[in-house]
Amino acid sequence: MQLELEGKTALVTASSNGIGLEIARSLANEGATIVINGRTDASVKQAIENMNIPGAEFISLVSDTGTEAGCSATCLQVSEVDILVNNLGIYEAVGFFDETDESWQKLFEVNIMSGVRLARHYLNGMLKRGQGRVVFISSESGISPAPEMAHYSATKTMQLGISRSLAELTKGTNVTVNCVLPGPTRTASVQKFIQQIFPGIALKEAERRFMSENRPTSLINRLIDPREIGDIVAFLCSSKASVINGSCIRAEGGLVRTAF
Repeated sequence: MQLELEGKTALVTASSNGIGLEIARSLANEGATIVINGRTDASVKQAIENMNIPGAEFISLVSDTGTEAGCSATCLQVSEVDILVNNLGIYEAVGFFDETDESWQKLFEVNIMSGVRLARHYLNGMLKRGQGRVVFISSESGISPAPEMAHYSATKTMQLGISRSLAELTKGTNVTVNCVLPGPTRTASVQKFIQQIFPGIALKEAERRFMSENRPTSLINRLIDPREIGDIVAFLCSSKASVINGSCIRAEGGLVRTAF
């Protein structure tokens, strides 16, 4: 399927690695010019070099979009985009009674305010032009909260409400705002997390045990490949998905046991 993203500019936050990198790759493969974002010049350069997509165009953006200053710098350097993917997010596995005020505030600042600040700027421009795409990368934890990550789960639930609220502003335009909810995805940080749970066990076996023991309701019974999330996001950002607006797209492998 041709997604017809040629001539579009997409900003994907935290796109120098992990899910963000694969979202950027999928969009670039469809012809979009991609703003690759990371916190260091080295990480952004490495990400662009690793793309290896003939004819693809990339814009380097070194900024920490998890801060107010970083968001302001981003908006100054890249004044408008056709596609905004709010991918930046952090998590930590900590019991509720050990989650400090500072931990809650940090996750709120990064996971929530990053997307709010960037949407405040870029969505406004999209509405004036009458077209655009905003995608929030949430998590299955947004609808199936993890007890070891209450603060993270809370921020992911909040993203769903923000996304829907912003979608209400797009009525009568060709702008859409949606959420994607990935399940456990094979990124370096998730693999590190799994190895902490199963120390001394080979990674492949640790992944199998994690899915079997910690995420037993998954229907695919495996970690998700980041490229699978990238392709879903690319579709949502295309004209082919113009009727999908204000939605939460579950891409969690059937882990959540609900029919809606």
